[in-house]
Amino acid sequence: NNYFVFLPIKLITLFMEENTQNPEAFYAKLKNELEQTTVFPCEYLYKFILPDLAENREALHAVFLNSNALITEKPSSGGKYIAYSVRLLLSSADEVIHYYQEAGKIKGIISL
Repeated sequence: NNYFVFLPIKLITLFMEENTQNPEAFYAKLKNELEQTTVFPCEYLYKFILPDLAENREALHAVFLNSNALITEKPSSGGKYIAYSVRLLLSSADEVIHYYQEAGKIKGIISL
């Protein structure tokens, strides 16, 4: 019963605009949206963009170190950034949010 979940980029972008001003409201809204639209457990897809630096790669991999995450990387055409796709099986909206919060601590990260 694995379901693939990826909230539309437009929805996440709207959430992210609020995140910079009020992170608590952002995560409360995201949790509500996830609980209304997602059947857990599910396979969740995160998308991140980071400057192409070894320490960024290591930091992102460290966030998902003790999980069943499958991380793929795609360099930008100019070579300055790496787009990361992270897929993993999650059991709750709280778990989804936990990984967003941990990844959000990486300087320069963009969450899609």
